[in-house]
This record gives sequence, structure tokens and C-alpha cells, in this order.
Amino acid sequence: MVSDELIGRLGELEAQARQLDPRPDQRRRDGQQALAHAEAFLEALDDAPAYVHRDGRAAGLLEQPIAEQGIGLERALGLLDAHVDHEGITTASGRFGGYIPGGGLFHSALGDFLAAITNRYSGVFFASPGAVRLENQLVRWMAELVGLPEGSAGALSSGGSIANLSAIVAARDAHGIEGERIEKAVIYLTEHTHHCVDKALHLAGLGRIVQRRIAVDGNHRLRAEALCEQIERDRAEGLEPWMVLASAGTTNTGSVDPLEAIASIAGEQGLWFHVDAAYGGFFLLTEAGRQRMRGIERADSVVMDPHKTLFLPYGCGVVLVRDGERLRASHSGQADYLQDTMIAMDEASPADLSPELTRHFRGLRLWLPLQVLGLAPFRAALEEKLLLARYFRQRMIEGGRFEVGPEPDLSVVTFRLPEGDAANQALMNALLDDGRVFLSSTRLDGRYTLRLAAVCHRTHRRDVDEMVDVLHRLAAGS
Repeated sequence: MVSDELIGRLGELEAQARQLDPRPDQRRRDGQQALAHAEAFLEALDDAPAYVHRDGRAAGLLEQPIAEQGIGLERALGLLDAHVDHEGITTASGRFGGYIPGGGLFHSALGDFLAAITNRYSGVFFASPGAVRLENQLVRWMAELVGLPEGSAGALSSGGSIANLSAIVAARDAHGIEGERIEKAVIYLTEHTHHCVDKALHLAGLGRIVQRRIAVDGNHRLRAEALCEQIERDRAEGLEPWMVLASAGTTNTGSVDPLEAIASIAGEQGLWFHVDAAYGGFFLLTEAGRQRMRGIERADSVVMDPHKTLFLPYGCGVVLVRDGERLRASHSGQADYLQDTMIAMDEASPADLSPELTRHFRGLRLWLPLQVLGLAPFRAALEEKLLLARYFRQRMIEGGRFEVGPEPDLSVVTFRLPEGDAANQALMNALLDDGRVFLSSTRLDGRYTLRLAAVCHRTHRRDVDEMVDVLHRLAAGS
């Protein structure tokens, strides 16, 4: 018999737990308050600096520890406003041109809100047929954009790092790279390959694999003839060429490797051909991008990041594999407690195509803006970014003050003062102190170099003009 004491305690706990599920009037008040906070942030973007440094580096946030009793939404939003929203890099700013991800679409935020409210589990088709169909529809659209054939498969991931890991694992298993073969297998890449690949190789148990950094040309693109020569040398030494990794838009310089030539070499040599198009892939929506990336359709696997050049908030990448069964063989699994899910198999479950089992419904942040707005504004924004990079480069040349790098393949431009590394470091420090615009630095051929990455959907010609003006003003010491 259930005791009165147990029933009484359950009543007490229920009364407290119901705070987690606010009533309609409270939801309306909190929603309006949160939206007002977001609106204030967005309204201030035009006049706000793109970078802010404060001595405390948001340490004041730690003065409000997680406690037994809450502080209410108003005070919590006040902490965000004081310590989070306005310090560091404002990637949502049109004057942010330092790194590749930028922006954060409003409709994507609405998608995330709805995904969190409904809390659909998008990992298994049985659990949420609509969510899985939606995500698989997006994957098929991206596979078609790349030019992969029917029978390809893919999955949305948290970003390019996990997507590259998934592709490498599929390639490892497809070629049986394990045991003693690991130390004889060879992967070919360049010095500009994204550093997440090194991490992915380590996580995939391939830390002892032979890595060949192939020479690049004056535009920082892999030299196909050097790749051929290195493969021949490796075969002569008894090694096993396994994978060639090409970049369709390096993070460092924006360069696109000669994909058509590399695809031919990989096919002739029996290598897995992987293309990291995390940054550049969606430029396929433009005519210039399609011309630049000819050959990507011949890849065995491709990585793309909607949170880069589809302007989504952080947290959305995709891996695409030509032979979908290769991806499934490396990632699928079953458990007894999931036996009920086997009654619905109309669509592939993302949990069988990626490392993630527990995953949020991230596809809604991509699907909603594409459905609401259509492809046209995305296509226009991407073409605009390609042209803005060329516009920036030409203005920097006409200013006569800077050495300017090669014509950009996509939307990254490199430049530097001719006086040497110290002068360029000083200019970068001055940019950070000024804060009005944000650019970043790198090293090319051992030289300290500055770079612009035109990626944010809010970046337009007036923002680029301001970047140029600030650079020349600071370079002149004024």
C-alpha cells in the first residue's frame, strides 16, 4: 500500500518541479523579454565595434555562481548584456572579416528555438519521421549541389571537424587501414590543410600514418605534378598511398586546389579522394564557384559547413560520401533497448551515419531559412562576397601602401605592409585596440601577413570601405 508520506512528498516535489514548465502568461512575458534583448543587440550592430577587449575578460560573470535559488530572467539577461554580448569578437557584425564563420541568420535562430521547444529526436527515423526526413532532404540537396550520384549518403554534424572525422573513418574502413598497415599508409595534403584533419587522424587511430605535405604554387594550391611524383616515390619505397585530401577553400588563404586534376590522379592510383569544402562548398551556388570547383563531383567524400557560407549560427556541418554504404558501415550500431525502432526503416537514420547518437534537431536551423527565403538571397549574398573580396583587393592595391596577395579564389584576401613582420604585428595590435573592424593575421611563407575573410551576410560594400579606410589610417599612424 502506498504510504501517505510518499504521496505527500511527491506533491511537494511536483510543486517545485513545475517551475520548469512556466504557464502561458509567464512564457509570453519571458519570450517578449528575450526577444527585446535580441532586438537591442541587433539594432546596435551597425554602430557597435567588431572587437572589444576589456581587462577583466568577462570575469564578472563568475560573481554570480550557480545557486539553489534562481535570479530571474531579467537579471540573467543583464549578466549576458554586461559580460557576454559585447566583449571579444562580434561575429554578427558586418565589419567582422577575421575568420570564416560569420553572421548568424535570424530565421536560423527561430529554427533553433522551435527545435528546442519541440525537442524532436532527429537521430532515429522511428522517433521522429518528420525531423529525419527533413534532415535527409537537406543532405540530398547538398549532395546534388556537389554532384554526387544516387546512392550517396551523409549526415549533419556539429561542424567540419566531426564531418572530416566521419569521412576519414569511412575511408579508413573502406581501405582496411589497420594494424601494421597504418604505418605504411600515406595521406597526401598541403601545409594549408585545416588542422582539424590532424586531430581527426589521431582520433581515428591513424596518428602513426605517413603524412605527405605536397608543395603548393604561388596561389597556395596543391601542385598536381608534385603529388604524382610523391606517390611514385612512396610506392617505390614500399608504402601504401591511401588518401589525398584536397581543399575547396582553405581557411588560411581561401585557395581551391585543382580538384579536377587531383580527382584524375586519385582515380588512376586507387586513392580515396576527399574534399574539405567546409568553407568553399556553398559557393557552388554561384557560377564562379562552380567553375572554380570543377572536379568536386568526382570526390569519394566531401565536407561542407552551412555555418560558414550559408551564414548559419555555429554548430552545423555535413559529411557526404559517394558510396553511402561506406559511411553506414563505419557508423551504424544497435542496442536491445532500440529494438522497437526497427519497425520504421523508410529513411536512413542519422545515428547510423555519424558518430552522434544523442543529437539535437539541428536541421531546422537550415531548413527554415531555405524554405522561408528560398535560394535566391543566399546565391546573391555569396556572389556579393566573391566580388567584395576582389573589390577590397583592388582598393588596397590602389592605395599603394600595402603588398597584396594573389587574386582570391573565393573571398579571402591576404595583404601586408612592406616594412616587415614587426610593422605588421604593430598594425594588427592597432586594429585590435581600435576595434571598429576585425581582421586577422597568419603566416605565409614565414612572413607575418594580414587577411580579410568576407563571409558574414551583413558585410556589404560600405563595411569593406570602412575596413580599407581604417587600415590606411592606422598604417599611417593616425
